[in-house]
Amino acid sequence: MLQTPRSHPRRTDYIRLIPSLVSSHRTFLALVWTVGFVLICVCQRTAVDRLLEFRRWDPPPRPVPRLRRVVFNLTDFGGVGDGATVNTEAFERAVSEIRKRGGGQLNVQRGVWLTAPFNLTSHMTLFLAENAVILGIDDERYWTLMPPLPSYGYGREHPGPRYGSLIHGQNLKDVVITGYNGTIDGQGQTWWKKHRQKLLNHTRGPLVQIMWSSNIHISDITLRNSPFWTLHPYDCKNVTIRNVTILAPLSGAPNTDGIDPDSCENMIIENTYISVGDDGIAIKSGWDQYGIAYSRPSTNILIRNLIVRSMVRRSVLDTSTDIFLDSAGVSIGSEMSGGISNITVENLIVWNSRRAVRIKTSPGRGGYVQNINYRNLTLENVRVGVVIKTDYNEHPDEGYDPEALPVIKDISFTGIRGHGVRVPVRIYGSQEIPVRNVTIRDMSVGITYKKKHIFRCSFVQGRVIGTIFPAPCENFDLYDEQGRLVKQSKSQNNTNIDYEALEGIGNSQMEALP
Repeated sequence: MLQTPRSHPRRTDYIRLIPSLVSSHRTFLALVWTVGFVLICVCQRTAVDRLLEFRRWDPPPRPVPRLRRVVFNLTDFGGVGDGATVNTEAFERAVSEIRKRGGGQLNVQRGVWLTAPFNLTSHMTLFLAENAVILGIDDERYWTLMPPLPSYGYGREHPGPRYGSLIHGQNLKDVVITGYNGTIDGQGQTWWKKHRQKLLNHTRGPLVQIMWSSNIHISDITLRNSPFWTLHPYDCKNVTIRNVTILAPLSGAPNTDGIDPDSCENMIIENTYISVGDDGIAIKSGWDQYGIAYSRPSTNILIRNLIVRSMVRRSVLDTSTDIFLDSAGVSIGSEMSGGISNITVENLIVWNSRRAVRIKTSPGRGGYVQNINYRNLTLENVRVGVVIKTDYNEHPDEGYDPEALPVIKDISFTGIRGHGVRVPVRIYGSQEIPVRNVTIRDMSVGITYKKKHIFRCSFVQGRVIGTIFPAPCENFDLYDEQGRLVKQSKSQNNTNIDYEALEGIGNSQMEALP
């Protein structure tokens, strides 16, 4: 019997199988890769969703410290922080209750709390939580009208009554405004526009004004968009302002000074950032004959550790010309008729501004500016570093006495540094108001103005101690580092002010500049 031979696959059969095997392996690998990719995408999507969910999650608010024995929340009095509900009544009821209790703390929680002006009371702490905003109603019909300030006469902008402040206090003791950097916003945009269009019949009001009060503490808050001056302590004693941020647009926000100590005594302003459309700080003490009669000086004020930006560009409505009005990081005056003395400004940075520090006054002011000490000033891109000006001819009415001449003396500058400064020093007294006993030492400022006379001086007497850069004007006596006289000035009344070159504008416009 014949056996059928067993068939064996030939080598060519294996070769034929290779493409199909490779193809199936590719398919398998592709399937595995696809499944892995989908799993990775799902995992990433889950992680992203969790991350976004984490970002959407608001952390719990920081607990508000208990700073008084009696503590209330604004919501206890019906307050609603939705940015639309008017909370004036809630604030008034809260303050009234604190007054009845002999003092207390009012917490303004997270939210936007719209309100008309309201008053504080003695022994009160107003605490603004993180992300809390007290928002002023921008309709002047809701703002209280008050008598003119007694040291300003008929009114600063208009004769007659003036608008009060958003947050106000009179004849108070022991008042604290603080928080976790909550904000008080005056919604000044409407006020500024109406002021430019001359639609207001009364002087604009400050954002915060405390009058005839003592032991005032303001810290760890943001003040912004004031209708007029931002923080105005008036005839107060023992005032501390610390860790405050003050903001207003650099253009189109007229007269939004940061802090205006006015006839105040024993005051500290420190660790504060200011960027506004006028003076960062302006120390005042009354206007012409009204300030002379009121006779309350600003004295014993320490300003330290500040960063200030002060720049203003204001359009002149009745011409086609724009005039750049001067502002300064720290100003003294021009309303100084009650006297200003014992002022220390130290560790000040002024950047991208028109002026760094300035004293301004005029005939008719009376009063004095004396014992003023500036130390450790840093100037970054400032047009003029130091200004003393004695012809700021703005008066409340025709009743001022042109023979009431202010006294300007005993002013020292130690440690001035900077770059990008056009004119480091401009001091111009006059024959009737000379500037006396000015001391400058330790100064080195990089300049951008290349004319021969960088210092601008007239009717000034004083001394330069050691080597300073750039070279001083000839009005100063020169002393070496050991205090020995090197050269005595013989031209203290020398005048070398080049107004047109300094300002880059026509002489016809100079009178409009403060």
